[in-house]
Amino acid sequence: MLIKTNGIVLSKLKYRDNDLIVKCYTSQRGVVSYLLRGVLKSKKGSAKTAYFQPLSQLQIEENYKANQSLQFISDVKLKVVYKTLHVNILKSSIVMFLSEVLSSVLKEEERNDYLYEYLMTSFDWLDDEVEYANFHLLFLLNLTKHLGFYPDESSKDKPFFNLNTGAFELQPQTLYTISDENLIILKQLLGINFDALNTVKLNSKQRQSFLSMLLLYFELHLGDFKKPKSLVIFNQVFN
Repeated sequence: MLIKTNGIVLSKLKYRDNDLIVKCYTSQRGVVSYLLRGVLKSKKGSAKTAYFQPLSQLQIEENYKANQSLQFISDVKLKVVYKTLHVNILKSSIVMFLSEVLSSVLKEEERNDYLYEYLMTSFDWLDDEVEYANFHLLFLLNLTKHLGFYPDESSKDKPFFNLNTGAFELQPQTLYTISDENLIILKQLLGINFDALNTVKLNSKQRQSFLSMLLLYFELHLGDFKKPKSLVIFNQVFN
């Protein structure tokens, strides 16, 4: 059955000599993996491999077959032509890092319009902006809304935050309770949108510390989450 869908590239993996396996988050069916046969062999196919850079937004025609783990693409086009994401070294570092996180945490093979819209508009915003140093922090924090463990804002005036429960508390309950500078940053980021990010002033050390806390938060709430391999490179380039 021929299906048309939009998709965001999460990862690609060389398979055999001339094939690629590309994992996308699609607007129609959530996470879908595609086998691109011979795409690395022909000149025509090789040209299209450029479409499958991390976080590229695509228009896909697929030959969908139910109960098949790998689907096949009959045609693909760029839905959005990024101006900066893949050429600016700082933005491309963010792209590499976030695509690895998303590839790890997005598993559902079902439609989720709110999540797809969030991803699409976030990357469009990043592509257009010149001030984006804290983008990845707010992106990951707001991503937890869609993953089911966004911090409970109802009592954010309390002096401690429990990473295990996602709640603010009056007293520290576990080893994973924070009350330091990361707590202040968390409260600053809660409830704001990307356009307000320039009001949050952080240096590289603060940014790196808060990111480490966020990744721990992901680990505590997602049993199989592991810190991205690209984290070291990301911190070197970006911070």
